[in-house]
Amino acid sequence: MADFKDYQLVILRHGESEWNKKNLFTGWRDVKLTEQGEREARAGGRTLLQDGFTFDVTYTSLLTRAIKTLWLALEEMDLLWLPVIKNWRLNERHYGRLQGSNKLEAVQQFGEAQVAIWRRSYATPPPPVDLDSPDYPKADRRYADVPDADLPRSESLKDVLGRVMPYWEQTILPELKAGKRVLIAAHGNSLRALLKYLEGVSDEDIVNVDLPTGIPKAYRLNAAYKADDARFLGDPAELERRINAVKAQTKKA
Repeated sequence: MADFKDYQLVILRHGESEWNKKNLFTGWRDVKLTEQGEREARAGGRTLLQDGFTFDVTYTSLLTRAIKTLWLALEEMDLLWLPVIKNWRLNERHYGRLQGSNKLEAVQQFGEAQVAIWRRSYATPPPPVDLDSPDYPKADRRYADVPDADLPRSESLKDVLGRVMPYWEQTILPELKAGKRVLIAAHGNSLRALLKYLEGVSDEDIVNVDLPTGIPKAYRLNAAYKADDARFLGDPAELERRINAVKAQTKKA
């Protein structure tokens, strides 16, 4: 067993969701985990337990798939008693008018290059939803206290980083500075945004970075609370399989 006692932070992308399975753009739509997703979440928790991790505080989004992933992982670690803090700033990227659409159908409609730009580029968001769209979050009471100016109609990864970083700096970072061990269960893009900051990934290189579902990534942080070391945990072959599954979502058969 590796010695991970100096790793203060772990990020965990939620397990496979019902819309991951259907290959749909999910964004802020609230969907459940599949049975496979629940197995992935539990496996992530078992991996953390086997590698000797424990935590003092946990964070997640306001979306069911991330919350349930965190619960299942903590259950496997016998840590369901830990504080769980939920915040909209850890939500998945808002995919604008792409939300609910099939990724391959979007490629057929707009072209693979355009969808790749919307999906993976750092600063180009998809077309925004209208203010009267069901995909504009204002009518959802979980966001009742979020100022209108902060509610997204569409987001690029740059936009996601812009909302994640204040939460990181004002809420999560003080806990790390106090010596707390932190687990964040969230989404592919909210975690990619944080990863970009922690690991110093360039705007160009972040396009090629994928986070697999349900596999923890552990961080040892330096004095500036940036990544001194970062590594995925668990079986390397399973890691590669899940990363390739993410990459294949918009590839034509």
